Amino acid sequence: MIYGTSTASYQIEGAAFEDGKGLSVWDVFCERPNVIKNSDTGNVSCDHYHKYKEDIKLLSELGVTSYRFSISWPRILPNGIGEVNPKGINFYNNLINELLKYNIEPCVTLFHWDYPYELDKQGGWLNDKSSDWFEYYTEVVAKNFGDRVKMFITFNEPQVFIGHGHATGHHAPGKRLSMRELAACSFNVLLSHGKAVKKLRELIPDCKVGYTSATTPAIPVNSTEKNIDAAYKEFFSFNKYYWFWNTAWWCDPVFKGTFPESAEFSEISKFLPKNYNDYLKIIYQPLDFCGINCYNGNYYDIDKNGNAVCVPHSSNASKTAIGWPVTPDALYWVTKLMYERYKLPIIITENGMACHDTVSLDGCVHDFDRIDFLNRYLLGVEKAKSEGIDIIGYYTWSFMDNFEWEEGYQYRFGLTYINYETGERIKKDSFLWYKKYINKYI
Repeated sequence: MIYGTSTASYQIEGAAFEDGKGLSVWDVFCERPNVIKNSDTGNVSCDHYHKYKEDIKLLSELGVTSYRFSISWPRILPNGIGEVNPKGINFYNNLINELLKYNIEPCVTLFHWDYPYELDKQGGWLNDKSSDWFEYYTEVVAKNFGDRVKMFITFNEPQVFIGHGHATGHHAPGKRLSMRELAACSFNVLLSHGKAVKKLRELIPDCKVGYTSATTPAIPVNSTEKNIDAAYKEFFSFNKYYWFWNTAWWCDPVFKGTFPESAEFSEISKFLPKNYNDYLKIIYQPLDFCGINCYNGNYYDIDKNGNAVCVPHSSNASKTAIGWPVTPDALYWVTKLMYERYKLPIIITENGMACHDTVSLDGCVHDFDRIDFLNRYLLGVEKAKSEGIDIIGYYTWSFMDNFEWEEGYQYRFGLTYINYETGERIKKDSFLWYKKYINKYI
C-alpha cells in the first residue's frame, strides 16, 4: 500500500512571477480587495520553488513511499497553450529527479486549481475549446515527465473549483455563473478529463491514472440494512439546486460511463449538448484508481418512510481549527460507499486536520489533536481494508502548512510547520507519529 502526503502548486511554490511563469487565476484573484483573509497571497508562500531540495529531504525523513503534488499549468505554459517555458519544465524535472533520488514515487495531479489567466480571459472552462487546451497541456506534461512519472491524477475536486470558483465566487476566478453556464463549464471539465486520460495512455502506456473527488459521506447512525441503504442513496442523490457539488454528477460519468438518472438531473441536462450521452465515449476512460479527498461526514438516520434524515452533530463533537467536525467514521464509510458503487481500487488522496499549531518554548510543535485525528481516521481505513475494500493508498493533507485559499495563512494543515517570515521548517509531533505509523507497514 502507498503511504504518502500531498501538496498543491499554488499553495506552496511561491515564485509567482519568476522564471517566465504566466499568471494563474489565483495570482489575479488575490489582487482583489477583501477576498482573501488578511490580504494574503501565494506570491511567496512556503517558497518551495527555491527550497524543494530541503523539502524533499524532509519527505525522505518522513519515510513516505509517494509524494502527491500538482503542476502549475501556467508555470510550464505561460499562456496556457503554445510556447513552453523551459525554466518551468526544468523546475519540475529537478523536483522529480530529487524525489526519485530518495526512492519516493512522484504522483502528479495535473490540475489543482491554478488555471492560466490568459485562458480564463478567453472564457476558461466556459469555452468549448477548453478541453482541447487541457489535452495539449497534458501532452506537454507527458512528453516532458512521463519517462519518470508513472502515476497521475487528472483533476482535484472539480466540485470545489467549479462550485466555489464559478458558482459562489469565493475562489478564483471569482465568477458567479448561471446554471446554464455552470453546466457548460462542468461538461467541459469532464471532457477534459477524458481527453487527458487518452493522451496519457497514448504517450505513457505503463502509467496509472486516477481522478479525485471531494467527498462528505453520509454516515449511517447504525449498521442496519435500511439505514445503510438510506445513507447510500443520500450520498449519491442529485440536488438540482446544488448539483455541482454532487458526487454522482462528477463521478458516474468518469467511473461508470453514465450520467445520473433522476428527475433532478433532467433539469440540468437541458443545458448540455443535445447528444450529451454520445460524449461518454470520450469521458469514460479506463482508470486504475478512484481518488477520494475526505475530511468529515454527516450522520443520517431514517424516518418512518425509510428516508434519510440528517442528524445534527453532537454539541460534544470535536471540531478542527477551521471549524470542521471531526468524524472518524467518515473514511470507513466513504471508502465503503464509493467502492460499492464504482468497483475500483481506492486511494485516499487527502485527509488531515487544521490545528492551532504553535512553536512551544522547547522549539517543537506539539500537535496532539492532529495525531489523535490521524490515528482515529486511519483506524477506519484499516477496518475497511479488513472487510475487503480495495484501498491501495493513503496521503495526508498536507506535507507542510500552506496558503489555504480564501482563508490565507490563518489555518495550518501541515505535518511540517512553516515560519512564513523566515522560511524555517519544523517537524511537528504529527510528522514523527506518521513516520512511525508508516514504518509499521513498510
